[in-house]
Amino acid sequence: MANMKHADKYKRGYYMPPYECLDWAKKEYIDHAPSWCSVDLRDGNQALIIPMSLEEKLEFYKKLLEIGFKEIEIGFPAASETEYEFCRTLIEKNMIPKDVRIQVLTQSREHIIKKTFEAIKGCDNAIVHLYNSTSVAQREQVFRKSKEEIIEIAVSGAKLCKQYREELGENNIIFEYSPESFTGTEPEFALEIVNAVLDVWQPTKEKPVIINLPVTVEMSLPHVYASQIEYMCKNMKYRENVIVSLHPHNDRGCGVADSELGLLAGADRIEGTCFGNGERTGNVDIVTLALNMYTHGVDPQLDFSDMPSLVEVYERVTRMKVNMRSPYAGSLVFAAFSGSHQDAIAKGMKWRDEKDPEHWTVPYLPLDPKDVGREYDGDVIRINSQSGKGGIGFLLQKQFGYTLPKKMAEDFGYAVKSISDHKHAELQPAEIYDIFKARYLNKKSPCEVTEFHYIQNNDDTITAKVTAAFEGRTIYREANGNGRLDAVANALRDALGVTFVLETYEEHALERRTTSEAVSYISIVRDGKTYWGAGRHSDIIVSGMRALVSAINNSYNTEY
Repeated sequence: MANMKHADKYKRGYYMPPYECLDWAKKEYIDHAPSWCSVDLRDGNQALIIPMSLEEKLEFYKKLLEIGFKEIEIGFPAASETEYEFCRTLIEKNMIPKDVRIQVLTQSREHIIKKTFEAIKGCDNAIVHLYNSTSVAQREQVFRKSKEEIIEIAVSGAKLCKQYREELGENNIIFEYSPESFTGTEPEFALEIVNAVLDVWQPTKEKPVIINLPVTVEMSLPHVYASQIEYMCKNMKYRENVIVSLHPHNDRGCGVADSELGLLAGADRIEGTCFGNGERTGNVDIVTLALNMYTHGVDPQLDFSDMPSLVEVYERVTRMKVNMRSPYAGSLVFAAFSGSHQDAIAKGMKWRDEKDPEHWTVPYLPLDPKDVGREYDGDVIRINSQSGKGGIGFLLQKQFGYTLPKKMAEDFGYAVKSISDHKHAELQPAEIYDIFKARYLNKKSPCEVTEFHYIQNNDDTITAKVTAAFEGRTIYREANGNGRLDAVANALRDALGVTFVLETYEEHALERRTTSEAVSYISIVRDGKTYWGAGRHSDIIVSGMRALVSAINNSYNTEY
């Protein structure tokens, strides 16, 4: 019996703009990258059970620089000694590239602002991020202050920031202001308080101001947030000198959607974390957001080409895990176990190679795995009892160079799936290759051809002289045929006393570094059943003979 009978106790705590703001809905896609600010080292760090040590923060910071972040929020220097020390270490050891700004966070309280400016003394490039909460719930329940008093908190903080910047004599510090809990604030009041702060700071083209409009708590569908952002962008003072920033959290699981629609609505900048780590359900996942743009043909201006390395560093220093199904970065996001999916991917890749190698349109794969440092054979096609012949054949071809005939691939696929089903486990590529070798390749029991010679006859037929070992006996036979393989088949029919029909023969070169070997595939029909064999040798004639013998040997295998 359902127990969730109390939905009526929840009220929608967000507010729409005073008039319709839907220009964002007319845009098809985001056509250029925003400026990015990583908050992994602040918001992401304060959400950890065990916050990063100084050494771990330094390592992650270097990784963020490597990816290409030009703005990195490094912490809340007034909050703890580790935060303060990290900030001073970056400055004193000259670890901030000239084209990178560090960002520090401060509440609108004088002693915290003062400590923050002490922390960034000597920094060539910094952003001081000032905030105070503005929502109805915060005003009424936490601060118990009027709108006018909340505006005064913001304005006084803005004035103090301006004062300390002048005292510090640092000309390259820019300001950022966040009306925290923006999504629960009436848009008209959010606009009023933002404009009051802007009037204090007087942004210019040379020294712009960042106005950050955070989804401190996600309260609405993404289109509501987009309308709020559009309203702010259209009505904000000094708009040409303001960088409108978004800091979406993910309480409703819509952080990426909030960001994408917010960018369509006019925002210029995104604050988030690489894999969405942050307070509660986390921040917007910048990897997902950036690579969503990438798959629309837009350069995100961040380099995720070595995703495995980023995941490794992140998991080690944060002690968090990237979910195996996390978009673009998870260990299984490119993996196809389903037979129909594997078949479509294999055919799509072949079509791309032959028809349009310049573009990526492969079914089921919105991103080329190689673009993020992943491999087709190890990451895309994964084999278990759900897999199909297309995927199994694709893996065998990509990793080991064997291109099976269609019917043989089907036979092999059933064998592999049966083994996976009985093991109740995924099979690794090496295991699949071992199954192939054991089932088909160069089989020597119960029959082995130990010696053979050919004679070209005047009537263009071939005579084969064959020496074979069979069940402890050595047998010599001669037979004629239309070709070498036909002659050997006739000799073996006579030697073994069996009747079979040679049905399929295919061959191809198997390249292996400096040597080239041939692979042959043969099927025979004996007593109404088809048996397959494969042969491999540097001589194509020998590989064909070995494939024939392998197929014959399989016809003696009662478990085939």
